[in-house]
Amino acid sequence: MDCFLGIDIGNSKSHALIADEQGQALGFGRAGSGSWEAVGWDRARSVLHDITRQALAQARVDKADVRGAGFGFAGYDWPEDRPGHERLVASLELPTRTGACAACVLGNDTLVGLMAGAGAGWGVVVVAGTSNNCRGRDRLGREGRVTGMGPRFGEYGGAGEIVRRAVQAIAAAWSKRGPETRLSEAFLALTGAQDISDLLAGLVRGRYELGATAAPTIFAVAHEGDAVAQEVIAWAGRELGGLANGVIRQLDLEDEAFDVVLSGSVYDGGSLLMQEMRMTIEAVAARARLVRLQAPPVVGGVLLGMQQAGLDTGPLRPTLIETTNHLLHAYDNELLAKKQMEENENE
Repeated sequence: MDCFLGIDIGNSKSHALIADEQGQALGFGRAGSGSWEAVGWDRARSVLHDITRQALAQARVDKADVRGAGFGFAGYDWPEDRPGHERLVASLELPTRTGACAACVLGNDTLVGLMAGAGAGWGVVVVAGTSNNCRGRDRLGREGRVTGMGPRFGEYGGAGEIVRRAVQAIAAAWSKRGPETRLSEAFLALTGAQDISDLLAGLVRGRYELGATAAPTIFAVAHEGDAVAQEVIAWAGRELGGLANGVIRQLDLEDEAFDVVLSGSVYDGGSLLMQEMRMTIEAVAARARLVRLQAPPVVGGVLLGMQQAGLDTGPLRPTLIETTNHLLHAYDNELLAKKQMEENENE
């Protein structure tokens, strides 16, 4: 039976998915970080093989049945990273022609998220999680990107950058360079600091830490009507929109109708961020549509593999998303039942 393999390797979790040529999800595999930057090349290889074995076993198929595969790797950021990732893919020993996977495509992990979320299989994806990233693909397969390196190269909009911007606003209020804000009180409560002077000194000296997990507090204060917090969120929306606009210009999509896929937990924060983002993007590409990613990104890996094998993925995409979500739900229930059984045995 012909089947297709999708791989999504992340900094915190890694997934594999097997589907047939009708778009039916058949097997799933899960592990922790598989990015070579986080765990090294040897561990990255081990994770890739582990999740692939899991997915093949659940699907009851063999590697020889894989007709096409799509790989998204966190840590595949620059051309110099390609040889190492090609070696990872080659180590799976999938069916080959002239020494290469018969129908394999590999890229950054944002690529599979774009494929999973864009109805036409091309467009722009803007990731806003702990940090940010943005990539795009036009109808001809050309790719556009930002650096993906965050604040180091002036790219903002992730939760970590939002928190940093909020701390700057608190410091401005404390030194009378900016307006008062309820963020000050909220961050005192969050850290247990005695006052703002103690908070700022503690952040400098390492007594307190305010990372990406503090972002929901900023959204909450903004929702309560605080103008400074609202401006922090609006700033993030404009910055994320600016990332998209750079990629839109690279790919000459200004006059096209296409999806801008929104991927990441920051978009759970409410409408203010997305309103600012939408206005920023529509000023450059009026026909762009903002859509939330509703499918696991690994779905995009399967779609890439299908495309490489010459399949029309449009009619298959809804079935693949539906059956994958069903498969993952059953997978999670099975893990929960196993955990409860183990806990009962240990009592």
